[in-house]
Amino acid sequence: MRTLFVIAVLASVLATPDSALAQGKGPGNGKVPPGQAKKVTPSGAVVVIRDVFVHNGYDVVRVEQVGLTQVVYYRRGNMGKGKGKGPLERMVVRPSNNIVVFDGGPATLLVNVRLRLGI
Repeated sequence: MRTLFVIAVLASVLATPDSALAQGKGPGNGKVPPGQAKKVTPSGAVVVIRDVFVHNGYDVVRVEQVGLTQVVYYRRGNMGKGKGKGPLERMVVRPSNNIVVFDGGPATLLVNVRLRLGI
C-alpha cells in the first residue's frame, strides 16, 4: 500500500508541466541571471543615492564629477527638532569593473542603495 502511495506521488510530481516549474529568476523577466554582475554606472548610482537619502531625511547638497568618480555632498535634515541641519559630509562613488564602490556614507542607507541597484 505504501509503495503504491509513493508511486502516485512521484507520478504527480513528474507530470507537473514545465511552465509551472519555471517561475524562477532568469533573463526573460528582467532579472540578472545568477553568476553575472549587473552593470551599474556611477551616474546611475547617484540617482538612486539621491532618492534614498532624500526619502530618509537627508539633503543632497551637490554632486561633483571628478573623472569617472562622483562625489556626493549631503547633510542630515532638520527633522523638526529646531537644532538645524547636520554637518556637510561626503561620499565617493567610483566604478570598479561592472559595479560601483561606495566610500563613506551611512551604512544603513548604503544597504538600501545596494538593494535598489541590485548589487
